Amino acid sequence: MPPAIEYDLIVIGAGPGGVAAADTAALLGKRVAIVERNSVVGGAAVNTGTIPSKTLRETALAISGVKSRALIGVDVSVRREAKIEDLVRHERVVTASEAHQMRTLLDRYGVTVHQGTGRFVDAHTVRITRPNPPGGTLDLRADKIVIAIGSCPMRPAVFPFEHPRIHDSDELLYITSIPRSLAVIGGGVIGSEYACMFAALGVRVHLIDGRDVLLPFLDPDLSHALAQAMERQGIVFHWKEQVEACKAPRSGEIELRLKSGKEIAVGHVLVCAGRTSYADRLAPEAAGFGLTPRGLIPVDEHFRTTVQHIYAVGDVIGFPALASTSSEQGRVAACHAFGSNAKQALAQFLPAGIYTIPEVSSVGFTEQQAREKGITIVVGRADYDQNPRGKIIGDKTGFLKLVFERDEMKLIGVHVIGEQATELIHIGLTVMMTGGGANLFLATCFNYPTLGDLYKLATHDAILKRSELLGRAQASLSRW
Repeated sequence: MPPAIEYDLIVIGAGPGGVAAADTAALLGKRVAIVERNSVVGGAAVNTGTIPSKTLRETALAISGVKSRALIGVDVSVRREAKIEDLVRHERVVTASEAHQMRTLLDRYGVTVHQGTGRFVDAHTVRITRPNPPGGTLDLRADKIVIAIGSCPMRPAVFPFEHPRIHDSDELLYITSIPRSLAVIGGGVIGSEYACMFAALGVRVHLIDGRDVLLPFLDPDLSHALAQAMERQGIVFHWKEQVEACKAPRSGEIELRLKSGKEIAVGHVLVCAGRTSYADRLAPEAAGFGLTPRGLIPVDEHFRTTVQHIYAVGDVIGFPALASTSSEQGRVAACHAFGSNAKQALAQFLPAGIYTIPEVSSVGFTEQQAREKGITIVVGRADYDQNPRGKIIGDKTGFLKLVFERDEMKLIGVHVIGEQATELIHIGLTVMMTGGGANLFLATCFNYPTLGDLYKLATHDAILKRSELLGRAQASLSRW
């Protein structure tokens, strides 16, 4: 075997975290290699997860006319059965374009991309098994290594995934027809997003989850409002349930038996039972670090493993496992590895965006979390149908909820459900990053009509509530 090729940094995995780490190190003047098992870069975020699913959602909204159904006198609902080609055409273009853009940037920065599956030979050497020639190997050696291999969908044994109509979230992109009925197993973020997308297309959707509340990490007001919106779309929830048996004949409907004894018959099944790491395939013992009982890689605040020159970012280290946070982690890891102060830590506040119908986004404390921490708060709310832009777009159910620390009126939480929620959240996020609050919103001039003006309306609501609370407190004191 030829000697190992020397680099300053080897990155294993070309998803958002790996690409960000590679680009950052290259900008710092380092010689960088990235190892990717697929023929295109981008990882699950670009090729099977984030970008494809969000593009499919947008296409489903356009095909179904959902966005226009609340407009008075307007009906652009589809009057024909949508075909799978209508659904995936735009997704294929967007996905290919995003992967190409990421690869172009790597090339411009001089990052060498090696296709193949990497595993450790020792703490500084990664051996790549290459597809061309089949079984061929190549050794890379570097002073620093970043692991960013992502995750894959979990496949519970009760489901025969070899069946053409039983899917995990990666396989779903390759269905050959739009199902008439669909059971979604798991009401997490991915399951909820796909349930909404298919319901918008007129698919009869059953959502089966072992919990009794939707997305319990959300502010309860958002969780409740989203569940109601999904029910209005026709999604049938089966709470505190799990599938005990799955009978999947070659033709005809798939029969699911739930633990309650209830039986559901559907055309297709989508299993969203979480994602799992496959870090054990890297031979971590050869590099000298171990895994948690869940197969994750433990890291410190700089995303460094127990081996000081090896870092790990993204899904492989666990929560929050988002494309946005993975990218930031990759930048922090690369900067720390090479002594740069350009990016020393992850952002203080990390927003969550959920692309259900309607969208949901959140950052900071929920009302309940703030109270549990003993923070005296006041909450302001503004509904979309109180806002002229909200009326124009016909969103009757969306709202913005702001959580302020009551004494200084400092913003400590933002929660949005409705059209453009994942964009609207960034106004509040920026204010939180600067330590601002009510005074900043009141001093800001928002375009009219815009959803951004909801922040001013919600702030006024919070100020009025604060005045009422303080007034009642003063009245109570005066009686003493």
